[in-house]
Amino acid sequence: MTSSDTAHSSRGRGGQRPPHGSERASDPTTLLRARDLKVTIADHPVIHGISFDIAPGEILALTGESGSGKSMTALAVMGLLPDRANATGSLTIGDGENLLALPEKKLCTLRGREMGMIFQEPMTALNPVQTIGRQVSETIRIHTAVPAREAEIRAAEMLARVGLPPDRFPLSRYPHELSGGQRQRVGIAMAIALRPRLLIADEPTTALDVTTQAQILDLLKSLVAEEGMSLLMITHDLAVVSDMADRIAVMNKGEIVEEAPAAQLFREMRHPYTRTLFEASQHRADLPPEQPRTEPLLKVEGARRAYALPRTRPFTARPTFEALKGVDLTLHRGERLGLVGESGCGKSTLTRAILGLEPLQGGTITAFGQQVSPDMPAATRAGLQVVFQDPYGSFNPRHRVRRLIAEPLHLLSDPPQGRARDEAVAEALTAVGLSPDDADRHIHAFSGGQRQRIAIARALILRPEVILFDEAVSALDVRVRAQILDLIADLSRDYGLAWLFISHDLTVVRSITDRVLVMQEGRIVEEGPTAQILDAPTHAYTRKLVAAAPRLPEIGKIST
Repeated sequence: MTSSDTAHSSRGRGGQRPPHGSERASDPTTLLRARDLKVTIADHPVIHGISFDIAPGEILALTGESGSGKSMTALAVMGLLPDRANATGSLTIGDGENLLALPEKKLCTLRGREMGMIFQEPMTALNPVQTIGRQVSETIRIHTAVPAREAEIRAAEMLARVGLPPDRFPLSRYPHELSGGQRQRVGIAMAIALRPRLLIADEPTTALDVTTQAQILDLLKSLVAEEGMSLLMITHDLAVVSDMADRIAVMNKGEIVEEAPAAQLFREMRHPYTRTLFEASQHRADLPPEQPRTEPLLKVEGARRAYALPRTRPFTARPTFEALKGVDLTLHRGERLGLVGESGCGKSTLTRAILGLEPLQGGTITAFGQQVSPDMPAATRAGLQVVFQDPYGSFNPRHRVRRLIAEPLHLLSDPPQGRARDEAVAEALTAVGLSPDDADRHIHAFSGGQRQRIAIARALILRPEVILFDEAVSALDVRVRAQILDLIADLSRDYGLAWLFISHDLTVVRSITDRVLVMQEGRIVEEGPTAQILDAPTHAYTRKLVAAAPRLPEIGKIST
């Protein structure tokens, strides 16, 4: 019995995988076969001769840190490698030709029909100026000769198949009119429109909240089961695939260092790198003891904010959407406060209001005894800093790090100049574990984790009392995430910071906060000590969030 037979016929039960190359080339139990796949970019090796199989109807998870070669493997299968990249070895689907040797025109006929891909960021993958109906039907029209009307009907069927029925989500909607999870569903509809045999999902749930993530993972599993597709799942999060994948292949520095059925891998974890990933997934930052409660640094009382929506019919009153419905919040000196909730619950609106970027229509926000507003004093604004989810998107790529970090200094009444300014930048870089020499580099020269350290350095340079972390580690792999969480904990110890940590990842919130607020539809529905809220929630919505969060299996516990 081949490895593909084992994985396909005894899904999740374990078993040994034979050496690569032992299967016949025409083995019907193998859909995708990779042999000695090597990829170089500008003559620099990034994948070092990996081999793997995927059986029909099987889910293979490819996991590892950023830069391990996971996404590059997926792009090689799809024939979408960067211009300066070169791939050798063989990649075959069924009894077909080597994908690496096919011309672009032939590859275009296979994409969509034989293989489809779901990308990590749906807003980037979708065309913002075309309707969702047009984008899904375009896939159908490119590969078939059906009339436009029939393609539109099929597009509606596909959108309904992924949970976007046309009666609630008309084909005339644009991507910006949908939530993140809904946009990801559109991306899935495009990928499966022609029912390809192989579906590749590259970090499809990284930026989604826990309940939406659970819905997308359930959708992918049902597509595999009902449509007979194979799924190559690319992810850095072992917990996400622990209950989903049939087999897991762990990549490190361009090599597959361990591969086994999911249950077997979590039970044995033979390679040290796999154990390192597992430990990082469970990492908890070492927070200093809580400080005695004093007068709040930040206080939100009865915050209300509503937005006008487009009219559904002419000459009628414009409907409104209430993003904040009387929110109360207090943050004390040195306190680490978490804020959790699904996308659309009002977390981002509240964050913008606290930063003075969003005017309230009711209630008040005070920071350090001063009322927060768009025209609040510079000294008040200097005490409130923020670290955003995407550090690359929040920096000007044309400027050097020195200028990027020094930008907030203009808020000071007497900002440092010349050498004093450079010394302040160097001190901030050193505080986040980087070198003062990094000040002369551009942001594109850094990894994702290093960029987030630079974002934290920019927030620190003013020595603020409060920092808002807005999904600050959601896009990072588990090891880098653990490093950033440890850094934040160290800064709390060294600088006495208080923070509001906004995240959809309950594992992260448990690691980095003392107290947590749960937000639903513009209201705080539950609050209390973090361990109490996450271990014994009393509100039904909190219980729903906790139940939806992915967990590593108990069998994966590492014995000493």
